[in-house]
Amino acid sequence: MQQKSESINPIQTYSPPEGNTTFVQGTTWCIALPGVSQADLQSALDWACGLGDTDCTPVRQGGPCFEPDSLVSHASYAFNSYYQQNGNSDIACNFGGTAAITSRNPSYGSCVYLSSE
Repeated sequence: MQQKSESINPIQTYSPPEGNTTFVQGTTWCIALPGVSQADLQSALDWACGLGDTDCTPVRQGGPCFEPDSLVSHASYAFNSYYQQNGNSDIACNFGGTAAITSRNPSYGSCVYLSSE
């Protein structure tokens, strides 16, 4: 009897990993890291605006955060919105390693990023 070997291909997700949650003190934002893989960044943005249930309307064409029309800019807005809506915990700013927490306000012009205060 010959057994068929099965390969297991894990499905990559961009939701926060399970485990300890650290809440960051002070006003912080979550932004996309420049220089990461564009494919990883796009997948993380798609997750945030889809399964992550983040309102990405402001980064759509005509929205206050559409310009600059760049993947890093749009992902930063979406990642921060998810981060703020999920309690400012360090694991809510992971997105497969494509994001980081900053204490510098990324808001500009009429594009206002949510904050903890």
